Amino acid sequence: MTFVLDNSVAMRWVLPNTNVADNLYAHQALDALSAETATVPSLWALEVANVLAKAEQKGVLTEARSQAFLGLLGRLNIIEDKATATHALSETLGLARRYKLSAYDASYLELAMRNACPLATLDAELAKAAMSAGVPIFGSP
Repeated sequence: MTFVLDNSVAMRWVLPNTNVADNLYAHQALDALSAETATVPSLWALEVANVLAKAEQKGVLTEARSQAFLGLLGRLNIIEDKATATHALSETLGLARRYKLSAYDASYLELAMRNACPLATLDAELAKAAMSAGVPIFGSP
């Protein structure tokens, strides 16, 4: 099975928080990647880089820890969608308008809809929009 991996989930692998349920959910997605494939919009790498850079600037992460995390990401079954930009000014913009999402978040929803696969996210607004659009949430029964 393939699923769309939101950055909010992947960042929990390197920056766990005090919400145990979120951390467990993120690790469920990580465990799934041993047998499954995740797809991500082409902006995903920039989102990852931004979170890591900000965490390093705040002293939450060291550069060495960020590099180790990037090594992990490189070993996982994560495939970048090459058509994200093609849909940005049409379907993605429409979803951002309809569900009052950022264009970035709407790109995850658009990708899940286009590929007819579940969305793994810890973003409550994105999950709400996905459910409204008929997109299953990863890990839901």
